Amino acid sequence: MPVGIMVSKYPGVTRWASEIWKPSGLIPGADIANWVELRSEGEVTQYHARTLSLTLYRSDVEAYRVALSMETPSAFVILDEDETGESPGGWQVTDVTLSPYEAQDLLDSGFSLVEAVPIPPIIASWAQQFVDHHFVEEPFKKRKRDRLEVDQVDEGIGDPRVSQINDVYMSPASLRRRKKH
Repeated sequence: MPVGIMVSKYPGVTRWASEIWKPSGLIPGADIANWVELRSEGEVTQYHARTLSLTLYRSDVEAYRVALSMETPSAFVILDEDETGESPGGWQVTDVTLSPYEAQDLLDSGFSLVEAVPIPPIIASWAQQFVDHHFVEEPFKKRKRDRLEVDQVDEGIGDPRVSQINDVYMSPASLRRRKKH
């Protein structure tokens, strides 16, 4: 599904950051755009930064269930530094996903900014239909521990009282003590 990503520009609150750029919403079925100004109210300006394809995969159905069950169902917008200089704020929108697991992986890398954005109802119902169709509950299987054989004997391996030619468990110091006696 084509999804437009809205990014808002706010005034900065410190002298080190004069402006703050933050993803603020999604536009379902949006046309292709590149930093088109949507509206401006006071010092806050909202842009249609980019249109990307929101793709759902069967292998990520469990993650989509998590995103849809959040207090505010959310999608995750990924921002990376703009090396081309096309974006006005120095950040470009590179991806959008419904998987919080993928978003967490990108956050752990430390190179991308990831922001949660509320999902519009039409995208939420589309994703919920996908999840309902593809999700299969896997029954919990408790593993059984391997039985330890307590009566097993290792024929003196590592025992200093038993003389062996090459004992991998013996330290070099204990081998030297053995030669002295």
